Amino acid sequence: MGFKHQVRWFRISDQDARIVIVGAGMAGLTAAAYLSRAKYDVLLIEKNKEIGGLVNSFQRDGFVFDTGAKSIENSGIIRPFLDDLGIELELLQSPVSVGIEKDVINVISEDSLNDYKNLLEKLYPEYIEDVYKIISFIQKIMKVTAVLYGIDNPIFKDLKKDKAFLFKKLLPWLGKFLLAVRRTNRLNEPVEEFLEQMSTYKPLTDIVDQHFFKNTPTFFAMGYFYVFLDYFYPKGGTGELPKAIYQKIIEWGGETKTETEISKIIPSKKIVIDLNGNNYPYDYLIWGADLKTLYNKISMENLDEKISRKINEQKEKFLSYRGGDSVFTLFLGLDEPLEKFGAISNGHFFYTPSKKGLGEIHRSELKSLIDNFENTPKEEILQWLDKFCELNTYEISIPALRDPSLVPKGKTGLIVSMLFEYDLFKRVKEASWYEEFKTEVENRILETLTNSIYPDIKDKILFRILLTPITILDRVGSSEGAITGWSYEKPVPVVNSLLKIYKSVVTPIPNVWQAGQWVYSPSGIPIAILTGLIAAQKIMKKKF
Repeated sequence: MGFKHQVRWFRISDQDARIVIVGAGMAGLTAAAYLSRAKYDVLLIEKNKEIGGLVNSFQRDGFVFDTGAKSIENSGIIRPFLDDLGIELELLQSPVSVGIEKDVINVISEDSLNDYKNLLEKLYPEYIEDVYKIISFIQKIMKVTAVLYGIDNPIFKDLKKDKAFLFKKLLPWLGKFLLAVRRTNRLNEPVEEFLEQMSTYKPLTDIVDQHFFKNTPTFFAMGYFYVFLDYFYPKGGTGELPKAIYQKIIEWGGETKTETEISKIIPSKKIVIDLNGNNYPYDYLIWGADLKTLYNKISMENLDEKISRKINEQKEKFLSYRGGDSVFTLFLGLDEPLEKFGAISNGHFFYTPSKKGLGEIHRSELKSLIDNFENTPKEEILQWLDKFCELNTYEISIPALRDPSLVPKGKTGLIVSMLFEYDLFKRVKEASWYEEFKTEVENRILETLTNSIYPDIKDKILFRILLTPITILDRVGSSEGAITGWSYEKPVPVVNSLLKIYKSVVTPIPNVWQAGQWVYSPSGIPIAILTGLIAAQKIMKKKF
């Protein structure tokens, strides 16, 4: 007891603690910003040259493209987070459009749901009653979602000082919030199964659910019509968000080290080691990267047997699960004026070229293809690809429709993405026709868009850039190239209740916290920020 008091007496403050943060995605950046502001000794380590992880932008010949998120969802988190850190970032409106075949609606208010209903009734006139049931349920979920996002998240508020927020907003909202959370917890079944209860007509249910990852929880999926109204876009591109946070870290004295990949973590010695053999000692470690990678790189040397057992149990659990869907993205520089695309849709556009729906193409057919890949002729794989590209839903982003400065005058930058299975690309790469397959996918996307929403687009291409699930795995280090953490195809191995989110950052590893898209599900930019802050708070409240 006396020795501990003596050590504590010589320590000037808890801020003497050395904090190492691995991963400069949104979670790592958030943790580093808060700890740096609190004057902790912070080292942020990132394996890539660029920071931001899946939230990034790049330039090519005067065009700016966003590599990950196409818009950013506020969720009652982003705006108060920026205010709390004193970050001044110009945030532009990012209205969404939804299109099927030749019809496009613009989502500008909650009343736009009626336009969506009319569109579905026009496409499926024999199933109007089913459409009504689906739309009525979406309306109910929108009200619940509005409660969840109804106020700025109180985690960013000093409730002792801001009494007006506490008594006028937080306390009246709290009861509604708890009821809303209970409702969300009861709607965790896969959206596909839920929609089957509302309609037996597969094309109709497909056209609604194929926007989302396979087996997305019903509440998360069906609340998205409200989420569309919550989107914004940072002027200059989505990459401006991590860049602004990074500048605050530097301003507050945080240290950063990029192009540095961690190869080993030794908890008993409180050090991490990079690929070049450099050691980085820590008092606390925050892991803001892929969790499978964390557990694959932990050394058990000199750890207590009980602790080692818990770590191994967690490792076995995580390694038995897989990441969620990945994406294939095509970046196009076009010799076409923005006005042509603005006449069709807003700058964030979810487009489905056919009302037929994917059916089993991206499920049982795809699984059979992957399982029997070695015995499947290339022609058969490409025939599957024909159907997949013709019937899929595309997320299309036109950055300059929100910020015209992001393209040269008279030109348009187009980003076309679709959900794509990592395992198929992995098989193709192992069979040594990865480059050919990329081109085949690209050509079919262009053919589909030319024959539907963007006639003659192929003749206007100045350049093209591709991003595949393999690219995401290699660059970001995200297992299975996943873009939102764990797959929903079986129960997720992490916290998935808002009421338990403070437990999401806890690990069985001494003095190690976790944060980011892999620690809570469903995930996204707001959750990455929230868990990054919670991990930082756990350290700031910890005493030596």
